[in-house]
Amino acid sequence: MDTRDENIKLIKDAMQGKQQAYRQLYDLYKKSLFIVCLRYGKDRSIAQDYLQDAFVNIFKNLKQFDTEKGAFGAWAKRITVNACLADIRKNTLYSVNINGAEQVESADVSALSQLSLKEMLVHIQQLPYGYRTVFNMYVIDGFSHKEIAAALNISISTSKSQLMKARKVLQKKIIVNQNIYSQEHG
Repeated sequence: MDTRDENIKLIKDAMQGKQQAYRQLYDLYKKSLFIVCLRYGKDRSIAQDYLQDAFVNIFKNLKQFDTEKGAFGAWAKRITVNACLADIRKNTLYSVNINGAEQVESADVSALSQLSLKEMLVHIQQLPYGYRTVFNMYVIDGFSHKEIAAALNISISTSKSQLMKARKVLQKKIIVNQNIYSQEHG
């Protein structure tokens, strides 16, 4: 039996209420979904809360998953993103006037090659909620500005503005990172 067939069996067992199947699904997907939560949360504690909410929603809606329509991982990721967004909407006053995004003329592409995934994640987590949320939704999760606007109850132009500002802040952080790296390593 291949991995897809094993996953389908786990999913069907979980749909029948078998606790061991729930645990196995959790163990299989917790790491990849936690990374999604880290991108939306400001820190690990918030990301853990998001992950818990996501798995509650995943297991509560498991019977809605159709094994014929797509991969469980993609379905679970979408639910996870939605759980993160629901918490952000509930706990954050979404602000369109976040200050601090300064103009950056250009980012040196070589700076990107010096960043690890972990360093980039730290930079994304340091963005203000509005910037971080729109950046993640658009750049990483592939939402359109129209979808972002609907999900966050903002205008399309606000979504575009928040994305532009997020990119500028990240560019600045990457340039600073490159300058520090250059000073330390000549």
